[in-house]
Amino acid sequence: MQAVGIPVLKLSDFYNSARKEQFVNELGKAYREIGFVAIDDHNISKAEIERLYQAVQAFFSLDEKVKSKYEIENGGGQRGYTSFGKEHAKNKSEGDLKEFYHFGQEINPDHEDYGKYPANVLCEEIPAFNKECLAIYRQLEKLGASLLKAIALYLGLEEDYFDKYIFHGNSILRPIHYPPITSAPKGALRAAEHEDINLITLLIGSSADGLQVLNKAGVWIDVKSKNEMIVVNVGDMLQRLTNGLLSSTTHRVVNPTQEKWDQPRYSIPFFLHPRPEMPLNCLHNCIDDENPKQWPDILAGDYLIQRLKEIGLLK
Repeated sequence: MQAVGIPVLKLSDFYNSARKEQFVNELGKAYREIGFVAIDDHNISKAEIERLYQAVQAFFSLDEKVKSKYEIENGGGQRGYTSFGKEHAKNKSEGDLKEFYHFGQEINPDHEDYGKYPANVLCEEIPAFNKECLAIYRQLEKLGASLLKAIALYLGLEEDYFDKYIFHGNSILRPIHYPPITSAPKGALRAAEHEDINLITLLIGSSADGLQVLNKAGVWIDVKSKNEMIVVNVGDMLQRLTNGLLSSTTHRVVNPTQEKWDQPRYSIPFFLHPRPEMPLNCLHNCIDDENPKQWPDILAGDYLIQRLKEIGLLK
């Protein structure tokens, strides 16, 4: 399998004693140099991905009045539906040309963490939308945990360093719909250039091209991978934790050429967040005379609130 613009890794290498160290080094190298990789053996079947996309498309095909039932006022977009154009990139005023839905962590009512996060908002009209999204949430959470083990080893930490921080973490699954473009956008993109907030983001394919990443030379590179691959990139929380050693790469979703304006685009990223109480203090072994501490200490929950305000989801 091939991906354009980013390295392709096999997760099975991490669980093979003969190839584990090589996987860790290749993952770390990719995240230092461009911040993105593609994983092509993640054990999520093509049939599961197809069912997921069918359910997502069914939800976004609902009437606007129906979808608006699931938009939570003053919820910061953390659960349920967020209508078209409401979110914008940091330091941008134009809203992105998209609408989306958020599913979050589900915690057993018997556990002491129950009630830690807002309850999920479930769609009555498309039960398969809830079922498929919550199922893929669990699979991506597990995949992300494996990748964080590899990242921990690359950073010289214990392999299980992240485990306690991501258990019942504040992760988000975001099905996104970029509708057909009906008139010339006034400076707006489907998703303006930005960096993700979280530790890592896992993206399950997309229904159309458009994703670009900004490389170290300042050149935008198209990212294309087979639909079965999962693209995984570094977020700002991990960049901050590693004092900039691992790169949270700027990326965007550009508008299609005019002859393709009538084609919608769907994508489904999973934003892997830690528990709000995780310290994002720069790791001591990522600080030295050549790379002094770049950011002040902050908790993940406080940093998330700060960033949600910057992108217009919280006032």
